[in-house]
Amino acid sequence: MTSIFDALHTFNPLYSLSGFVVGALVGFTGVGGGALMTPILMLFFGIAPATAVGTDLLYAAITKSNGTLVHALNGTVDWRITRRLAYGSIPATIVTLLTLAWMGKSAGHAANGLITSALGFALLLTAVAILFRRWILDHIARHTDGLSDLQTCWLTIALGAFLGVIVSISSVGAGALGMTVLLALYPRVQTVRLVGSDIAHAVPLTLVAGFGHWMMGGVNWLLLFSLLIGSLPGIAIGSHLAARVPDRFLRPVLATMMAVVGLKLSI
Repeated sequence: MTSIFDALHTFNPLYSLSGFVVGALVGFTGVGGGALMTPILMLFFGIAPATAVGTDLLYAAITKSNGTLVHALNGTVDWRITRRLAYGSIPATIVTLLTLAWMGKSAGHAANGLITSALGFALLLTAVAILFRRWILDHIARHTDGLSDLQTCWLTIALGAFLGVIVSISSVGAGALGMTVLLALYPRVQTVRLVGSDIAHAVPLTLVAGFGHWMMGGVNWLLLFSLLIGSLPGIAIGSHLAARVPDRFLRPVLATMMAVVGLKLSI
């Protein structure tokens, strides 16, 4: 068993610095956690795709638990929407994890290739969702106007299933993609309640997905601890300074960066 001294010897402060930068950006914009962290771990630090995704999922579960608690105490979580999302995402996550486990046993390279391709695809979708959110909302609204509650319920479950698959494979998409569709499906619900519901749903989703990756050996606990050391103060500082940063400039920069990285991983 690795001793605490061995762990400290292998500790890389650049992981914590990366966590701080990503945390600050999330605090500024509210999006981009997995969409930035997972590619950084893969492209800059050479972390294996499965380990990068698994570690980031548990990292997201821990950080978003904090956000869920705050939203719950403020009464800004619509648990009905959260349950609907979970009805779709949890079964889809389990099926996806079983598929990844089977692929890992039969062809490990195929599993890593699938994760890399899915990450590139998820990053491109996230970039589009950030850059063209208003147009997407208008387009979806034309097709969802007048839906019954039952129809909205099934569409929310379907959204949850899609998020369960894409997040389990890539750790990306729960925030920007989920929020964009929720805003169109629930136009009469306060945005802050949709944000709270989306964050609350992300906790069981990333926890189940992260646990599955851990069971497959895809979590680096020292890396996870290093990221949290940097990201928790980063999120706090970013959130505090958010009002002073022109969001209309920062979001396009983030989206463009995600698109470039997404294309690089997809090719």
